[in-house]
Amino acid sequence: MKRWIWEQNDYPNFSYDLSKLTPIIEKVSLEQGYLNAMMQTMTQDIKLQRQSEALIDELISTSAIEGEILNRDSVKASIAKKFGFDEVDYNKIEKSTDNLLEILIDANTNYEDRVTLKRIFGWHNALFEKGYSGLYKINVAQFRGDETMQVVGGGYGKEKVFYEAPPRDRLEYEMDRYLEWFNNSEATLMKAAISHLWFVIIHPFDDGNGRIARALTDIVLSKIEQSNISRLYSFSNTINLNKKSYYQALERTTGYIKKADNYLDITIWCEWFLNTLYLSLIDAKKKLNHIFDKTSFWDKNRDRDLNIRQIKVLNFILDIGIDNFKGTLSKKKYMSISGTSSTTASRDLSQLVEYGCIKQVDGTQGRNISYKIIIPNL
Repeated sequence: MKRWIWEQNDYPNFSYDLSKLTPIIEKVSLEQGYLNAMMQTMTQDIKLQRQSEALIDELISTSAIEGEILNRDSVKASIAKKFGFDEVDYNKIEKSTDNLLEILIDANTNYEDRVTLKRIFGWHNALFEKGYSGLYKINVAQFRGDETMQVVGGGYGKEKVFYEAPPRDRLEYEMDRYLEWFNNSEATLMKAAISHLWFVIIHPFDDGNGRIARALTDIVLSKIEQSNISRLYSFSNTINLNKKSYYQALERTTGYIKKADNYLDITIWCEWFLNTLYLSLIDAKKKLNHIFDKTSFWDKNRDRDLNIRQIKVLNFILDIGIDNFKGTLSKKKYMSISGTSSTTASRDLSQLVEYGCIKQVDGTQGRNISYKIIIPNL
């Protein structure tokens, strides 16, 4: 019985229900346009800040999806060096993190270049420069070996085969077809969804297939959006927040969960992909609004004679976003964030009200008095 998607007679002639996908595509395109319009109004400093934040999220998350935990300080140091920031802690830079950063920047910047096996092998070598994945030696910058490639899960003695990839002797042919399609088809949202899925189906490497699939997705999205160095959002971060749905979409598409008919229908995968991309764009919009709020606030209040406690509390709230800050600012919260006494907190809050940095929330008084930050033009 032909179970896996690549075993079907018409593979890789994927099909999908465009009537279900069109409304999601329109929502995604609208948000892409919104972010592009926001970029036109940003200062270079704001753009670099958001791009660097998105890259931090992307590096950490694309690795975390595969179970690899990167050191956040190392990621920040690598990005600071790449962006030419003044303060760079070179002692925290790790070569493996630098290499992954170079892959993402290549994908987000050189999206007009053809994707070749040589380029993909270069990425793979950068991911596994020492020739090992964890404790295990793997084939690096070349296709996997002759052994059957299976994605296996479950506890000891209860293992389940969630996916079995095409055999080694088909990989050259499979990748030739993939690259021919990738390099000669128009950059669209559907191409982004299919390119990710198709590469994972082929699974050409011992390890790193997911990270490279997401980098290939980046090429398509970056070409659509005409990005530079980094997009303003992290697709991998949204995937990592709900990895279960990612694997469920794969299981329902690649053959683990048997279909009643049309084994090549990938509508479920495309719905997951587009909805996840939409959530990534919405998250980026919120974070950009936080940056705009913070910039606007400090543009107005930069000359205020604020102490270090007041600055710390204000930045704490502005960084996570006023809407994300649970409740409003009370004296108790001020004391907790700043680590100060009740008397000092009362004095600091009164001064912030006097300066026009915060205002009392209507209807609150006495012990329940609370405040909210005043954002100019809001």
